[in-house]
Amino acid sequence: MTVYKLKTPISEEEIRKLKVNDVLYITGIMVTARDQAHRRALEYFKQGKPLPISLEGLAVFHCGPLMKREGEKWISVAAGPTTSTRMDVFEDEFIKNFKVRVIIGKGGMGRKTTGAMARYGAVYGAFTGGAAVLAAKAVRSVRTVEWLDLGMAEAMWILEVEEFGPLAIAIDSHGNNLFMEVQKKAEKNRQRIYQKLGLSP
Repeated sequence: MTVYKLKTPISEEEIRKLKVNDVLYITGIMVTARDQAHRRALEYFKQGKPLPISLEGLAVFHCGPLMKREGEKWISVAAGPTTSTRMDVFEDEFIKNFKVRVIIGKGGMGRKTTGAMARYGAVYGAFTGGAAVLAAKAVRSVRTVEWLDLGMAEAMWILEVEEFGPLAIAIDSHGNNLFMEVQKKAEKNRQRIYQKLGLSP
């Protein structure tokens, strides 16, 4: 296990050094995006419309943050991760088209996303669920919010963070996926247990 502290924009070369079980802290610009923001961003791409911000080299956080308005500023109150499997239908195209380098969430992602990360150079950083206040503390400022018409949780929040983490690298850019490995081991153990008990799966 190696601990990395990277600043955005992050290069593909830097990402290729990370392996599963490494720990990552991110400083710089991070963007939140859930289902609706992913869908709209990909629609913009198909229409040839620019996004409000270039995502190349950035970290995208699967998060529906709780924000509070104070005068002209937004303050991050809580920023817990959303279950990432919901974004699996979008993420391979998202990584390919926008060259994001880090996807942050909880619960892992599947084969298509793992393949895109290997092809284009990205990683998945797992953040502990239930630690929304800890995540918010790493947010130094909310630069702006885009697509607020989608609602607070689904909008694209552009955040400036300092040593956001710890993120456990659960999918690396070499095709390794800890979540899929655990599933395989669990399935093998299940088969063994059924055999010992004389049961059919």
